[in-house]
Amino acid sequence: MQIKLFLMIAVLLITRQSFAESAIDAKDIIRDAIDHYRGLTSYSEMTMTIHRPDWERTMSMKGWSSGGKKTLVRVTAPPRDAGNATLVLDDNKVWSFTPKINRVIRIPSSMMSQSWMGSDFSNKDISRTDEIVDKYDHILLRTEELDGHTVYIIESVPHEEAAIVWGKEISHVRDDYVELEHHFLDQELETVKVLKTLDIQEMGGRMFAVQQRMNMLEKDGEWTEFSVQVLDFEKEMPDYLFTLSNLRNPRE
Repeated sequence: MQIKLFLMIAVLLITRQSFAESAIDAKDIIRDAIDHYRGLTSYSEMTMTIHRPDWERTMSMKGWSSGGKKTLVRVTAPPRDAGNATLVLDDNKVWSFTPKINRVIRIPSSMMSQSWMGSDFSNKDISRTDEIVDKYDHILLRTEELDGHTVYIIESVPHEEAAIVWGKEISHVRDDYVELEHHFLDQELETVKVLKTLDIQEMGGRMFAVQQRMNMLEKDGEWTEFSVQVLDFEKEMPDYLFTLSNLRNPRE
């Protein structure tokens, strides 16, 4: 009798957990994680370190974003890279500026998956658009408990008609919307690269992934790391910031 009672309770708990997880909208979690990361507006100061087995270099940058559709990133150091900048307007509208040749270049959609400034991040990774929300189907695979938080493991599969290079993406999102991991799988569903959060701190009035590393799994010893030193979600963003004119001749 006790064994039957135990089994009934176990089945009930599993069923209740299943219903609870099914009530969670995986798409909403992905959207909220993106909104948490970029805010309505944001200003940041950060460093990017590109590591290779035989060399390493670090660049300092400033970044501005507004409304989830506009992003500007400008390199401030070292001197040889200072002034290089990227402007994102809406989805897949990306321009880069190189002061050495004094040219603004439009990045075609066919090059969005290519390396950004020689790093392991792509042009699309930097844009942080809503594409993964609007052009993917999302499924909650499972939940895990970690350091007192619930972590949602979500599988995101591109729509068949979407021009997406990935076969699927898998996100590990904490219950406070901090993304802990992001796995990128190719069309053969082999993991190509993984973005991992290395440090989380309170910054800009919220818990934030202040240090993240992109690891290339097919290339030993190759990774790119972002570290955020300054973050402000309240800074005013004038419209002129996100223009081709300001990309070439900064007024920020």
